[in-house]
Amino acid sequence: MTTASPEALRTAGLALTDLAPLLADQPDPLVFATVSGAHLYGFPSRDSDIDLRGAHLLPAAALLGLEEPEETRTTADDSGGVERDLVTHDLRKFARLLLKRNGYVLEQLTSPLVVHTGPVHAELTALAPGVLTRHHAHHYRGFARTQWRLYERTGELKPLLYTYRALLTGIHLMRAGEVQAHLPTLPEAPARLRGLIAAKAEAEHGPADPALRITAEGETARLHAVLDEAEAASALPDAPSGRAALHDLVVRARPAA
Repeated sequence: MTTASPEALRTAGLALTDLAPLLADQPDPLVFATVSGAHLYGFPSRDSDIDLRGAHLLPAAALLGLEEPEETRTTADDSGGVERDLVTHDLRKFARLLLKRNGYVLEQLTSPLVVHTGPVHAELTALAPGVLTRHHAHHYRGFARTQWRLYERTGELKPLLYTYRALLTGIHLMRAGEVQAHLPTLPEAPARLRGLIAAKAEAEHGPADPALRITAEGETARLHAVLDEAEAASALPDAPSGRAALHDLVVRARPAA
């Protein structure tokens, strides 16, 4: 079953018809595919790559035989100079990544920019709250630090926006118990970010104003402290509660052939 969220895709500057060819020739059934990356985060550029992420279902024989299964598969093409890539994990690997407190796969699973879905995706999404823990703060804290170092090295807007996005998503997750990856609508986003997002729309690797550096350093340091406090006060559990339900879904969904 293939569906889409047309309004959300249009708002993000995407069209299902443009993305469909990349989904059409997959050798195994897709569980879901969503748009991730800058389009999901709310600050794509005119020349941004289109990142599709999701899960596929290998037949049982592929996992039981002697050959190593293709648990992660990457397909890419180019349309008008814009690179598009689809990366999917077998459902078992995807579920294991969810249980490892991986914020990336959580964002992919809950992305509103849906280009392929079905009953297994719906079940998997319903199980997402059962994998949330306070330790997801480590993922967002670490990602923010990595992006800040990249910003320091390159002076580009892109890693600076990624730094803010990671910290604010982590804070919201700790406080509200839900994944929100869209930077412009995240609570506590500094007002200046709208101007930075508008500037990045002109070029994927455009430079940030050097005068911004001291202000950004202070703001991100404050957000790190807020994330620490939110983690300490979070009502989220220390360990995922949904492992058994995920196991059941992976077993039921697996093609027998």
